[in-house]
Amino acid sequence: MQVLMTGSSGLIGTTLRSFLGGGGHRVRQLLRTASASDDTTSWNPAEGTFAAGAFDGIDAVVHLAGESIASGRWTAARKARIRESRVTGTRQVCEELARHDTPPKVLVSASAIGFYGDRGDEVLGESAAAGSGFLPEVCQAWEAAVAPARERGIRVVHLRIGIVLSPLGGALAKMLLPFKLGVGGVLGNGDQYMSWIAVDDLLGIVLHALTDDSVSGPVNAVAPQAVTNREFTKTLGTVLHRPTVLPAPAFALRLALGEMADALLLASTRVDPAVLRTTGFEFAYPHLEGALRHALGRH
Repeated sequence: MQVLMTGSSGLIGTTLRSFLGGGGHRVRQLLRTASASDDTTSWNPAEGTFAAGAFDGIDAVVHLAGESIASGRWTAARKARIRESRVTGTRQVCEELARHDTPPKVLVSASAIGFYGDRGDEVLGESAAAGSGFLPEVCQAWEAAVAPARERGIRVVHLRIGIVLSPLGGALAKMLLPFKLGVGGVLGNGDQYMSWIAVDDLLGIVLHALTDDSVSGPVNAVAPQAVTNREFTKTLGTVLHRPTVLPAPAFALRLALGEMADALLLASTRVDPAVLRTTGFEFAYPHLEGALRHALGRH
């Protein structure tokens, strides 16, 4: 396939480019500043413009671009940037796709399990309603922004991505140092559910979404067994051979991180990958300990 990708320099995009390239697919990166390479083209999100021919000859689009939600405290300005980068950027890409004479057959657009919000121990399949709060509102608007592509007849997949297990970035990378120092512990009361995915499985899910015509709409990109934060903490400590006895109280997390603490660290989201199960996707790492051992080289 000829695949156009946004967000190609991020954690998922970087590994996905190598994965697809290794499978014989050609990836063209949609960047703010294109290089002289034939494998890049440019997009100016501030003006909503694209380089001439950016979408020519493309079979599929993987749209991952968006401001990080975990790299700083959620000020009003930062929340506006988070929303703008996802909603406006997605709308721009989809409007351009819809204008093209020969649009691609499929668009795989990133979303997040933040769509569901804080739901306790409720099991959440793709048909579950959205939650309330900032992240669910952003995710709903993010997914709605693909309307021009869907109306053009493009098959659209929304990947609601869980916590990606990679030592190169994301939540796991931030946890490693305190856990290796023996000062890791549960967050809050530890009862909140964490829905996670091994990065290798996430790459496979993207390919599954690109190639299986039966996959469309929201897809929960998570492993089949969500765990509580207490279980996650214990398992990571076991894999690293470190104690996990120093908890981080909820009040301290809120004091340090504000609203972001409740949305990202203390919220409970128990997500079920129902669509992946019914469309025959096979997980390489369905169990947390195996996924962590693989990611961290601790076999």
